[in-house]
Amino acid sequence: MNMQQMMIQAQKMQRELKKAMDELAKQEFSVNKSGAVTVTMMGDGSLKSIEIDDDAFEKDNKEMIQDLIVMGVQELTEKIEEAKADVNERITGSRSGFGGF
Repeated sequence: MNMQQMMIQAQKMQRELKKAMDELAKQEFSVNKSGAVTVTMMGDGSLKSIEIDDDAFEKDNKEMIQDLIVMGVQELTEKIEEAKADVNERITGSRSGFGGF
């Protein structure tokens, strides 16, 4: 494969990766913690919603609810990073990809 073909192939992979990452950014990821808190994030890492079950609003549960929210956000962040790594691996053959995606 000559240098020009390699460049064309790299550009194609970069376009495919950008398209896949753009699609991933629009996906919703949700997690429910203990049936009390549901956290939803977009694939770009933005927080979409936090839903708290009415039964969880007892005063004694405040710290638990806060902990569940933090755990939910952390879990979703990990899921999104894993999904990005899957896209990178599928397109580039490497979990870390290339080009800062």
